[in-house]
Amino acid sequence: HANDREDRDEVRTGDIVAGIGLKNTRTGDTLCAPDHPIVLEQLEFPAPVIHVAVEPRSKADQDKMSKALFSLSEEDPTFTVRSDEETGQTIIGGMGELHLEVLVDRMLREFRVDANVGKPQVAYRETITKPVLDYRYTHKKQTGGSGQFAEIVASLEPYENEEEDYLFEDNVSGGRIPKEYIPSVDAGVKLATTNGPLAGFQVLGLKVSLNDGKAHDVDSSEMAFKIAAQAWFREAMRLAKPVLLEPVMSVEVVTPEDYMGDVVGDLNSRRGRVGQMEARGANQVVSALVPLSEMFGYATDLRSRTQGRATYTMQFDSYQQTPGSVQEEITRRIHGE
Repeated sequence: HANDREDRDEVRTGDIVAGIGLKNTRTGDTLCAPDHPIVLEQLEFPAPVIHVAVEPRSKADQDKMSKALFSLSEEDPTFTVRSDEETGQTIIGGMGELHLEVLVDRMLREFRVDANVGKPQVAYRETITKPVLDYRYTHKKQTGGSGQFAEIVASLEPYENEEEDYLFEDNVSGGRIPKEYIPSVDAGVKLATTNGPLAGFQVLGLKVSLNDGKAHDVDSSEMAFKIAAQAWFREAMRLAKPVLLEPVMSVEVVTPEDYMGDVVGDLNSRRGRVGQMEARGANQVVSALVPLSEMFGYATDLRSRTQGRATYTMQFDSYQQTPGSVQEEITRRIHGE
Protein backbone atom coordinates (compact mmCIF):
# COMPACT_ATOMS: atom_id res chain seq x y z
CA HIS A 1 0.00 0.00 0.00
CA ALA A 2 1.09 3.59 -0.60
CA ASN A 3 1.32 4.35 3.13
CA ASP A 4 3.70 1.43 3.81
CA ARG A 5 7.40 2.13 3.24
CA GLU A 6 10.34 -0.25 3.34
CA ASP A 7 14.01 0.74 3.03
CA ARG A 8 15.87 -1.15 0.30
CA ASP A 9 19.61 -1.50 -0.29
CA GLU A 10 19.14 -2.83 -3.81
CA VAL A 11 16.45 -3.18 -6.46
CA ARG A 12 16.04 -5.80 -9.15
CA THR A 13 14.29 -6.17 -12.49
CA GLY A 14 10.59 -5.39 -12.18
CA ASP A 15 10.86 -3.55 -8.84
CA ILE A 16 9.13 -0.18 -8.52
CA VAL A 17 10.80 2.10 -5.99
CA ALA A 18 10.78 5.72 -4.87
CA GLY A 19 13.96 7.70 -4.35
CA ILE A 20 14.29 10.91 -2.35
CA GLY A 21 16.85 13.70 -2.45
CA LEU A 22 17.49 13.49 -6.21
CA LYS A 23 18.12 17.08 -7.32
CA ASN A 24 19.69 16.68 -10.76
CA THR A 25 17.46 14.04 -12.33
CA ARG A 26 14.34 14.25 -14.44
CA THR A 27 11.90 11.89 -16.10
CA GLY A 28 13.66 9.73 -18.69
CA ASP A 29 17.09 9.70 -17.03
CA THR A 30 18.91 6.42 -16.41
CA LEU A 31 20.15 5.74 -12.85
CA CYS A 32 22.96 3.23 -12.46
CA ALA A 33 25.93 2.27 -10.28
CA PRO A 34 29.02 4.44 -10.85
CA ASP A 35 31.18 1.38 -11.50
CA HIS A 36 28.64 -0.20 -13.90
CA PRO A 37 27.42 2.66 -16.13
CA ILE A 38 24.41 1.89 -18.31
CA VAL A 39 22.71 4.55 -20.41
CA LEU A 40 19.41 3.62 -22.00
CA GLU A 41 18.27 5.33 -25.18
CA GLN A 42 16.72 8.75 -24.54
CA LEU A 43 12.93 8.77 -24.62
CA GLU A 44 11.31 10.84 -27.37
CA PHE A 45 8.43 12.96 -26.09
CA PRO A 46 5.83 14.52 -28.42
CA ALA A 47 5.60 18.29 -28.83
CA PRO A 48 2.66 20.05 -27.11
CA VAL A 49 -0.55 20.40 -29.12
CA ILE A 50 -2.37 22.87 -26.87
CA HIS A 51 -1.30 26.05 -25.08
CA VAL A 52 -2.64 28.28 -22.31
CA ALA A 53 -1.45 31.65 -21.05
CA VAL A 54 -1.00 31.98 -17.26
CA GLU A 55 -0.46 35.27 -15.47
CA PRO A 56 0.37 35.75 -11.77
CA ARG A 57 -1.72 38.27 -9.88
CA SER A 58 1.17 39.70 -7.83
CA LYS A 59 4.96 39.85 -7.68
CA ALA A 60 4.98 37.27 -4.90
CA ASP A 61 2.89 34.95 -7.07
CA GLN A 62 5.34 35.48 -9.94
CA ASP A 63 8.15 33.87 -7.95
CA LYS A 64 5.91 31.04 -6.73
CA MET A 65 4.59 30.41 -10.23
CA SER A 66 8.10 30.20 -11.69
CA LYS A 67 9.10 27.60 -9.11
CA ALA A 68 5.85 25.66 -9.59
CA LEU A 69 6.11 25.53 -13.37
CA PHE A 70 9.77 24.49 -13.19
CA SER A 71 8.91 21.68 -10.78
CA LEU A 72 5.97 20.46 -12.90
CA SER A 73 8.02 20.50 -16.11
CA GLU A 74 10.83 18.55 -14.40
CA GLU A 75 8.51 15.64 -13.63
CA ASP A 76 6.48 15.77 -16.87
CA PRO A 77 8.52 16.17 -20.10
CA THR A 78 5.34 16.62 -22.19
CA PHE A 79 4.60 19.82 -20.24
CA THR A 80 6.44 22.87 -21.56
CA VAL A 81 6.88 26.46 -20.38
CA ARG A 82 7.95 29.41 -22.51
CA SER A 83 7.71 33.19 -22.55
CA ASP A 84 5.95 34.91 -25.46
CA GLU A 85 8.42 37.42 -26.90
CA GLU A 86 5.70 39.84 -28.08
CA THR A 87 3.34 39.86 -25.08
CA GLY A 88 5.67 38.78 -22.28
CA GLN A 89 3.06 36.23 -21.16
CA THR A 90 4.02 32.86 -19.76
CA ILE A 91 2.70 30.14 -22.08
CA ILE A 92 2.33 26.55 -20.91
CA GLY A 93 1.84 23.65 -23.31
CA GLY A 94 0.56 20.10 -22.95
CA MET A 95 -0.97 17.12 -24.71
CA GLY A 96 -4.64 17.98 -24.26
CA GLU A 97 -7.27 20.01 -22.45
CA LEU A 98 -7.49 17.64 -19.46
CA HIS A 99 -3.68 17.43 -19.20
CA LEU A 100 -3.40 21.20 -18.79
CA GLU A 101 -6.42 21.38 -16.48
CA VAL A 102 -4.75 18.91 -14.08
CA LEU A 103 -1.41 20.74 -14.16
CA VAL A 104 -3.00 24.18 -13.69
CA ASP A 105 -5.04 22.80 -10.78
CA ARG A 106 -1.86 21.46 -9.17
CA MET A 107 -0.14 24.82 -9.63
CA LEU A 108 -3.03 26.66 -7.97
CA ARG A 109 -3.69 24.13 -5.21
CA GLU A 110 -0.38 22.44 -4.32
CA PHE A 111 1.90 25.42 -4.90
CA ARG A 112 -0.69 28.01 -3.78
CA VAL A 113 -0.18 30.26 -6.79
CA ASP A 114 -2.83 32.92 -7.39
CA ALA A 115 -2.98 33.31 -11.18
CA ASN A 116 -5.24 34.11 -14.09
CA VAL A 117 -5.55 31.35 -16.70
CA GLY A 118 -6.47 32.04 -20.32
CA LYS A 119 -8.50 29.94 -22.73
CA PRO A 120 -6.78 26.93 -24.33
CA GLN A 121 -5.23 27.62 -27.75
CA VAL A 122 -4.55 24.88 -30.29
CA ALA A 123 -0.97 24.60 -31.55
CA TYR A 124 -1.51 24.73 -35.31
CA ARG A 125 1.32 24.30 -37.81
CA GLU A 126 1.91 25.37 -41.42
CA THR A 127 3.37 23.57 -44.42
CA ILE A 128 3.59 23.88 -48.21
CA THR A 129 1.84 22.00 -51.02
CA LYS A 130 3.77 23.19 -54.10
CA PRO A 131 7.51 23.18 -54.87
CA VAL A 132 9.25 26.46 -55.69
CA LEU A 133 12.40 25.79 -57.72
CA ASP A 134 15.51 27.97 -58.03
CA TYR A 135 13.95 31.06 -56.49
CA ARG A 136 16.40 33.96 -56.40
CA TYR A 137 16.65 36.63 -53.72
CA THR A 138 19.21 39.42 -53.48
CA HIS A 139 19.84 41.31 -50.26
CA LYS A 140 21.59 44.61 -50.90
CA LYS A 141 21.94 47.46 -48.43
CA GLN A 142 24.24 50.47 -48.74
CA THR A 143 24.34 53.13 -46.02
CA GLY A 144 27.78 54.64 -46.54
CA GLY A 145 30.94 52.71 -45.86
CA SER A 146 30.70 48.94 -46.06
CA GLY A 147 27.24 47.70 -46.97
CA GLN A 148 25.48 44.35 -46.96
CA PHE A 149 25.25 42.00 -49.94
CA ALA A 150 24.08 38.41 -50.30
CA GLU A 151 22.35 36.59 -53.14
CA ILE A 152 20.93 33.11 -52.87
CA VAL A 153 19.21 30.81 -55.35
CA ALA A 154 17.40 27.96 -53.65
CA SER A 155 14.49 25.55 -53.99
CA LEU A 156 11.71 24.97 -51.47
CA GLU A 157 9.90 21.63 -51.64
CA PRO A 158 7.44 19.59 -49.54
CA TYR A 159 9.25 17.02 -47.41
CA GLU A 160 7.70 14.02 -45.68
CA ASN A 161 9.83 12.21 -43.14
CA GLU A 162 8.72 10.69 -39.84
CA GLU A 163 12.03 11.44 -38.13
CA GLU A 164 12.53 15.08 -39.12
CA ASP A 165 10.44 18.02 -40.33
CA TYR A 166 13.19 19.98 -42.08
CA LEU A 167 16.06 19.15 -44.44
CA PHE A 168 18.73 21.54 -45.73
CA GLU A 169 20.93 20.61 -48.70
CA ASP A 170 24.03 22.48 -49.87
CA ASN A 171 24.33 22.07 -53.65
CA VAL A 172 26.54 25.12 -54.28
CA SER A 173 29.58 24.40 -56.44
CA GLY A 174 32.60 26.37 -57.58
CA GLY A 175 32.72 28.53 -54.45
CA ARG A 176 29.90 30.79 -55.66
CA ILE A 177 28.99 31.18 -51.99
CA PRO A 178 31.96 30.83 -49.61
CA LYS A 179 31.64 27.79 -47.35
CA GLU A 180 31.68 29.90 -44.19
CA TYR A 181 28.37 31.54 -45.23
CA ILE A 182 26.44 28.30 -45.91
CA PRO A 183 25.53 27.65 -42.22
CA SER A 184 24.16 31.22 -42.01
CA VAL A 185 21.72 30.46 -44.84
CA ASP A 186 20.56 27.34 -42.99
CA ALA A 187 20.23 29.28 -39.72
CA GLY A 188 18.29 32.08 -41.41
CA VAL A 189 15.78 29.68 -42.93
CA LYS A 190 15.34 27.79 -39.65
CA LEU A 191 14.65 31.05 -37.84
CA ALA A 192 12.08 32.07 -40.46
CA THR A 193 10.23 28.73 -40.12
CA THR A 194 9.18 29.70 -36.58
CA ASN A 195 6.79 32.30 -38.01
CA GLY A 196 4.76 31.03 -40.98
CA PRO A 197 3.06 33.40 -43.45
CA LEU A 198 -0.54 32.27 -42.87
CA ALA A 199 -0.93 32.80 -39.15
CA GLY A 200 2.54 32.90 -37.61
CA PHE A 201 2.75 29.20 -36.69
CA GLN A 202 5.78 26.91 -36.95
CA VAL A 203 6.33 25.59 -40.49
CA LEU A 204 6.84 21.83 -40.92
CA GLY A 205 7.67 19.45 -43.76
CA LEU A 206 10.25 21.42 -45.75
CA LYS A 207 13.24 20.61 -47.90
CA VAL A 208 15.49 23.57 -48.75
CA SER A 209 18.14 23.12 -51.44
CA LEU A 210 20.72 25.90 -51.76
CA ASN A 211 21.76 25.73 -55.42
CA ASP A 212 23.59 28.94 -56.28
CA GLY A 213 24.26 32.52 -55.25
CA LYS A 214 26.73 35.37 -55.13
CA ALA A 215 28.93 37.02 -52.53
CA HIS A 216 30.84 40.31 -52.41
CA ASP A 217 34.43 40.44 -51.19
CA VAL A 218 33.74 43.41 -48.89
CA ASP A 219 30.00 43.67 -48.27
CA SER A 220 29.11 40.00 -47.73
CA SER A 221 29.02 38.53 -44.23
CA GLU A 222 27.38 35.79 -42.21
CA MET A 223 24.72 38.26 -41.06
CA ALA A 224 23.99 39.39 -44.64
CA PHE A 225 23.38 35.80 -45.77
CA LYS A 226 21.25 35.07 -42.70
CA ILE A 227 19.05 38.11 -43.45
CA ALA A 228 18.86 37.12 -47.12
CA ALA A 229 17.79 33.58 -46.21
CA GLN A 230 14.97 34.83 -43.99
CA ALA A 231 13.64 37.14 -46.70
CA TRP A 232 14.05 34.43 -49.36
CA PHE A 233 12.02 32.03 -47.24
CA ARG A 234 9.16 34.49 -46.65
CA GLU A 235 8.83 35.17 -50.39
CA ALA A 236 9.21 31.52 -51.45
CA MET A 237 6.64 30.38 -48.87
CA ARG A 238 3.95 32.61 -50.38
CA LEU A 239 4.55 31.01 -53.79
CA ALA A 240 4.48 27.47 -52.37
CA LYS A 241 0.73 27.47 -51.58
CA PRO A 242 1.00 27.25 -47.78
CA VAL A 243 -1.73 25.48 -45.83
CA LEU A 244 -2.63 25.18 -42.17
CA LEU A 245 -2.16 21.91 -40.28
CA GLU A 246 -4.13 20.98 -37.18
CA PRO A 247 -3.36 18.37 -34.49
CA VAL A 248 -5.62 15.34 -34.85
CA MET A 249 -6.24 13.13 -31.84
CA SER A 250 -6.81 9.39 -31.62
CA VAL A 251 -9.97 9.04 -29.51
CA GLU A 252 -11.37 5.86 -27.98
CA VAL A 253 -14.84 5.93 -26.40
CA VAL A 254 -16.16 3.08 -24.27
CA THR A 255 -19.97 3.29 -24.05
CA PRO A 256 -23.03 1.14 -23.36
CA GLU A 257 -24.61 -0.01 -26.62
CA ASP A 258 -27.76 2.05 -25.96
CA TYR A 259 -25.76 5.27 -26.53
CA MET A 260 -23.74 4.15 -29.57
CA GLY A 261 -25.81 6.18 -32.02
CA ASP A 262 -25.44 9.41 -30.01
CA VAL A 263 -21.72 8.89 -29.47
CA VAL A 264 -20.96 8.18 -33.14
CA GLY A 265 -23.18 11.04 -34.34
CA ASP A 266 -21.46 13.45 -31.97
CA LEU A 267 -17.99 12.37 -33.14
CA ASN A 268 -19.06 12.89 -36.77
CA SER A 269 -20.36 16.38 -35.93
CA ARG A 270 -16.89 17.21 -34.56
CA ARG A 271 -15.31 16.48 -37.95
CA GLY A 272 -14.27 13.07 -36.63
CA ARG A 273 -13.52 10.06 -38.80
CA VAL A 274 -14.95 7.02 -37.04
CA GLY A 275 -12.93 3.87 -37.56
CA GLN A 276 -13.11 0.59 -35.72
CA MET A 277 -16.09 -0.34 -33.53
CA GLU A 278 -15.98 -3.47 -31.37
CA ALA A 279 -17.52 -5.09 -28.31
CA ARG A 280 -15.66 -5.09 -25.00
CA GLY A 281 -17.62 -7.00 -22.41
CA ALA A 282 -21.04 -5.40 -22.07
CA ASN A 283 -19.86 -2.17 -23.72
CA GLN A 284 -19.00 -0.98 -27.22
CA VAL A 285 -15.66 0.64 -28.08
CA VAL A 286 -15.57 3.34 -30.75
CA SER A 287 -12.24 4.51 -32.23
CA ALA A 288 -12.01 7.77 -34.16
CA LEU A 289 -9.63 10.47 -35.35
CA VAL A 290 -10.87 13.91 -34.31
CA PRO A 291 -9.29 17.40 -34.62
CA LEU A 292 -8.19 18.66 -31.21
CA SER A 293 -9.99 21.98 -31.75
CA GLU A 294 -13.29 20.07 -31.84
CA MET A 295 -12.65 18.21 -28.57
CA PHE A 296 -12.92 21.14 -26.15
CA GLY A 297 -15.62 20.39 -23.58
CA TYR A 298 -16.00 16.82 -24.81
CA ALA A 299 -15.81 15.24 -21.34
CA THR A 300 -18.84 17.22 -20.17
CA ASP A 301 -20.80 16.59 -23.37
CA LEU A 302 -20.09 12.84 -23.23
CA ARG A 303 -21.28 12.61 -19.64
CA SER A 304 -24.54 14.38 -20.45
CA ARG A 305 -25.20 12.27 -23.58
CA THR A 306 -24.59 8.95 -21.80
CA GLN A 307 -25.78 9.80 -18.27
CA GLY A 308 -22.20 9.49 -17.10
CA ARG A 309 -21.85 5.87 -18.24
CA ALA A 310 -19.30 6.37 -21.04
CA THR A 311 -15.58 7.09 -20.75
CA TYR A 312 -12.96 8.14 -23.27
CA THR A 313 -9.21 8.37 -23.77
CA MET A 314 -7.40 10.64 -26.19
CA GLN A 315 -3.82 10.94 -27.46
CA PHE A 316 -2.07 12.82 -30.22
CA ASP A 317 -2.04 11.05 -33.60
CA SER A 318 -0.72 13.40 -36.29
CA TYR A 319 -0.88 16.83 -37.92
CA GLN A 320 -3.28 16.96 -40.87
CA GLN A 321 -4.34 19.65 -43.33
CA THR A 322 -7.38 21.68 -42.32
CA PRO A 323 -10.32 22.05 -44.73
CA GLY A 324 -10.32 25.35 -46.65
CA SER A 325 -13.30 26.86 -44.80
CA VAL A 326 -11.78 25.98 -41.42
CA GLN A 327 -8.42 27.45 -42.43
CA GLU A 328 -10.07 30.72 -43.45
CA GLU A 329 -11.94 30.90 -40.15
CA ILE A 330 -8.81 30.24 -38.09
CA THR A 331 -6.65 32.77 -39.95
CA ARG A 332 -9.37 35.43 -39.68
CA ARG A 333 -9.69 34.84 -35.95
CA ILE A 334 -5.93 35.01 -35.38
CA HIS A 335 -5.59 38.20 -37.44
CA GLY A 336 -8.56 39.72 -35.57
CA GLU A 337 -10.69 40.18 -38.68
